[in-house]
This record gives sequence, C-alpha cells and structure tokens, in this order.
Amino acid sequence: MADLNTITIDITKADHSKIGNVDFDNLSFGQVFTDHMFVCDFEDGTWQNPRITPYQSISLEPSAKIFHYGQSIFEGMKAYKDGNDNVFLFRPIDNFNRLNISAKRLAMPELPEAIFMDGLKELLKLEKDWIPNSEGSSLYIRPFMLASGEGFHASPADTYKFVIAFAPSGAYFSGKVKVLIEEKYSRSANGGVGFAKAGGNYAGQFYPTQLAKDKGYQQVIWTDDNSHEFIEEAGAMNIFVRINDTLLTVPTSDRILDGITRKSILTIAEAEGIQTEVRKIKVSELIEASENGSLKEIFGAGTAAVVSPISGFGFKGQDYDLPEIENTFGAHLKKRITDIQTNKSNDPFGWRIKVC
Repeated sequence: MADLNTITIDITKADHSKIGNVDFDNLSFGQVFTDHMFVCDFEDGTWQNPRITPYQSISLEPSAKIFHYGQSIFEGMKAYKDGNDNVFLFRPIDNFNRLNISAKRLAMPELPEAIFMDGLKELLKLEKDWIPNSEGSSLYIRPFMLASGEGFHASPADTYKFVIAFAPSGAYFSGKVKVLIEEKYSRSANGGVGFAKAGGNYAGQFYPTQLAKDKGYQQVIWTDDNSHEFIEEAGAMNIFVRINDTLLTVPTSDRILDGITRKSILTIAEAEGIQTEVRKIKVSELIEASENGSLKEIFGAGTAAVVSPISGFGFKGQDYDLPEIENTFGAHLKKRITDIQTNKSNDPFGWRIKVC
C-alpha cells in the first residue's frame, strides 16, 4: 500500500453549533455527538475525497454489503484537555495500526496514515470546544470503516467509507461490576477474528451478556472456545487478575484483542516494580485463589473505562466475592494512565501526542 504523505481536506462547516444545548455536567457515554465528522471514500482502488462535513446521516443502498456480509471495523480513542486548554491524544498510532490489522483480516482496504492522522487532527482542531474538562470526562473518538459497495454476492465490497465521529462523554462506568464466568458461549475462536475490532464480534456478545444480566450479573468473563477452562476477556475489555502481589493477564492471540490500555498497564506496572505475568489463567486457579484469600483484584482494561474493577464473579451456581482493599493496583494504574493522558504528569513513554 502506497502511503500518502500529505492530504488536502475539504472542510464544510455546520451552519449552527449544537454545543449550547449540551449539558456537559451530565454526559452519558456515546449519546451526544459533535457538529462535524471526517469522511473519506475508497473507490477505484484508492482512498479519495477526504472531507470534514456537518455531522449527518450516511446514505447507503439496501444492497450495500455492510448489511449482508458484515465488513465493518472500528477503533475507540479519546482526546483530552489539560489545564491550559491544550489538546492531546494517547498512543494514536497504535489505534491506526490496529485498524489496519482489522482491515486486512476482513479483506478491507488498509488506510494511509496521513488520512487517519491528518483527518483526526483537523477534526479535533475544529471541535476543540467540545472536549470536556471535568474529571473523568473526555472526547470519545470513533474511527470506523464500512463496506458501502453493493451486491448480494458473498464477496468483499469494491467501495468503502471511512468515518471519524466524536462524542463528548462522562465517565464510562461508576462502581464495581459483578460478572459471570461463561461456560457455554464463546466470544471468538481459533483462526477467527477475535483479535480484530470487527463489529460482529460485539454483536455476538450481546445475547450471552443479556443471559448473564437476567441472572443478576452486569457482565461476562469469556472463556476459551474449546474447553472453557481458561479465562480470556471481561466483556469487551482485556482482563487483569491480581493474586497476592502479582498482576496477571492472558496473552493476546487470534482470539484476544491486543488492547492499547492493556499494553500501557503492563508497561507502567513493570516500570514501577509491580511483578507481572502474561500467561494463561485457569478458572480453577481463580476459584482456588478466592478460597485461600490470595485473590486480591480482578479488573477489566479498555479505552472507555480505562480500568473497571470487578467486585465478584459467579461460576456453576456459586458466587465468589473479592475483598475490599485499599491502594488497589487497578486504581493506581488508572490514575497513572489518566494523569499522562491529561498532561498532569510527565510521560516517560512518549505516548502523549499534542494536537493543538
């Protein structure tokens, strides 16, 4: 794929801003959208017509292949402001690279870096006032690509649309969640697309998650597709387990997403002397650790929540509660990451990128 070093972005501004109607003190996650979006089309074998337009509906034919064969991928990112009104991104090239990994797996065209990064930065400069300043809030960024090409034949589309849309959002989760370890359904399988951020991966999670909610749990811990013997992810997040003072997480694979927050947590933990292990974790090991008191924490890690603590888990009709402890690894690592993201601390890893 030939990369584009520079692009020209056509900008059409909205006639009127919606920002005056937004209650920034009471933002739910991903429900309010900014005035503009970035769009680029793949046609005739090349990406073309990069543009910023007013936020609006996307018109597609009923025969568009996204509706029939599910060629849809996305990323989740955030933008932040510091106390001086400077705007920052966190590890955006990692998101760009992962989007292209997803595109390749779903036989979609890879995106040039200039279209992703220049489009994102120009849109951020235009929508700077939409970035919330309150603690725990941010501007959620959703880059996504879909198959716009038409036809009922089961084959990749010939045209695609790439879009970046923004949603100012409050904190994603409040409080701890209780989870059910899944014994029947699987999030992904060997040789599948679990490592990609494909829309279908998430659609397939909704039904088992609803079954867990019907039983009084808020989320599911996914297990391996073969034996359901090993834990893999917590809902749509990577999973971390603290046994005594060792922080464990499972290795990425073609079933498990290579989470950017996951990588950041491991790097910070190791830099601060927290012992970490990346290995398979058996369900039986969790239960044994819970029963002997060595299980201290379980938490999910992802862009939206950063860290989501888990208060307990259910398995085979029995519940296991986690202890209430002070100075948790999860809370500490979340603060370290968010302080870097919001320019409240130094960034020894070079993750924070200033936009404007």
